[in-house]
Amino acid sequence: MELKTALAQALRKTRTSRGLTQEDFGDVSSRTYVSSLERGLKSPTLDKLVELATRMDVHPLSLLTEAFLLIDNESDIEMLFSRVRQDLNRQ
Repeated sequence: MELKTALAQALRKTRTSRGLTQEDFGDVSSRTYVSSLERGLKSPTLDKLVELATRMDVHPLSLLTEAFLLIDNESDIEMLFSRVRQDLNRQ
């Protein structure tokens, strides 16, 4: 699965789990734009991803984490977080 498709699924899953409709993002984006993102036709900018996450009351990294877990079926959240911790500790 490619990243754009995985992020599309993560956005849709998070939005629906929060009981939000695409129209609920009117203060952030048009329904058409949200639909395009959720179908993997477009990719959001980092600023737009933050706005969407804020509207859904989740951290933007939660959306990215979900997307990367969808891409790598063999990885789990603990493995992914371990990798991120290692990366950040090297800085």
